[in-house]
Amino acid sequence: MQPIIKVENLGKSYIIGHQREKYVALRDVLANKTRQMVSKTKNILSGGQLIAGDEMEEFWALKDINFEVQQGDRVGIIGRNGAGKSTLLKVLSRITEPTTGRIHLKGRVASLLEVGTGFHPELSGRENIYLNGAILGMGRAEVRKKFDEIVDFAGVEKFLDTPVKRYSSGMYVRLAFAVAAHLEPEILIIDEVLAVGDAEFQKKCLGKMEDVSKNDGRTVLFVSHNMGAIASLCNRGILLTNGEIIKREDSVTALIQYYLNESINIQNINLWERNSDKFDNEYFSPYKFYISDSYMKQEEGVLSNNDDYYINIAANISKIDNALTIGYAVFDQSNNCIFWSYQTDSNQKDWPLIKSPGNYTLRSSFPKRLLNEGKYRIELIGGLHYIKWIFEPQKSNPYFFIEINGGLSDSPYYTHKRESIIAPIFNWEIID
Repeated sequence: MQPIIKVENLGKSYIIGHQREKYVALRDVLANKTRQMVSKTKNILSGGQLIAGDEMEEFWALKDINFEVQQGDRVGIIGRNGAGKSTLLKVLSRITEPTTGRIHLKGRVASLLEVGTGFHPELSGRENIYLNGAILGMGRAEVRKKFDEIVDFAGVEKFLDTPVKRYSSGMYVRLAFAVAAHLEPEILIIDEVLAVGDAEFQKKCLGKMEDVSKNDGRTVLFVSHNMGAIASLCNRGILLTNGEIIKREDSVTALIQYYLNESINIQNINLWERNSDKFDNEYFSPYKFYISDSYMKQEEGVLSNNDDYYINIAANISKIDNALTIGYAVFDQSNNCIFWSYQTDSNQKDWPLIKSPGNYTLRSSFPKRLLNEGKYRIELIGGLHYIKWIFEPQKSNPYFFIEINGGLSDSPYYTHKRESIIAPIFNWEIID
């Protein structure tokens, strides 16, 4: 059978400018403008304009990518931030041209790569539905047949004649996904943008993608950091690292296990420490996040389930706000959230008080004999209660990994890992 997608020796490079001079004279600006007018260099990705004295470096976002996808496949593409996932989807969607290699696509491609992709902000939701249908090569009558389904799925009937520039990000995504999924493309390409929607809508989208793939024979390429979503939807997987495919699997579960184990083996064991200002903000700027014993000594290596541990969050607080909630979330190897905890979970009189700006360490007891044996990711979360997230769950926040082995129970019958997500110990008794 001929593949519906065939990628051969695909590569994508950019030219990055490194600025060496801080002072820019008018002559430098004029010289730089002239150089830009005559230069044949394309795809310059710099933080600003290149000036006199800049150095230019070639950066390969994708290198020697080769794979095939059969009709009806649901392919999950995973990897860390900066691995090249979104670049690959943009090249496949023909938003950007490859530097090297060839791509063979059979059929229409609909893509949803970021909020607002393919929408004209001045047009209404109704007009954008017909516009997207026309882009996919569909006639007005074809779009009209699907129109009611699209509107019903997106749940934006009240705002159908409102310009989409006035839509919230959630409304944008709901309508964009509904259009992409219902206008019958042979290939559906979806990036992490679904994370904008609420949990119910994400579940609805995953169900729709599975339906169009299994029942309609359409092909889905799906990028996500949510391993649970990847595992439930996809039947094949690709792992990218530094722009290269390092592993392909027909077993998505095996690929996810490999990816998470590799992550645990190389970084953030029991500890996260600040190495840049990426997570600094006016409310809560963390500089150390780790698991310790009761004496605040950082734990090293594998943890036993019957010992007492504490999660410590050290940070600088520069602005006091009573709505500030800070905590952590625990995820298993399939990226399922086991639980999360905030400093405001108990009775209000027992909350730790932050009275003035300064450096603080928040400490939380970590429940023993609750988790099963295995590896877990501990992620910093928090924000201003019902106002905004500062560290939204699963949004590349500070995190570290732990591994639990042994100490499950004092029972001679219970010495091995159980076939369950958690493994708590409860008290039992006989009531006459």
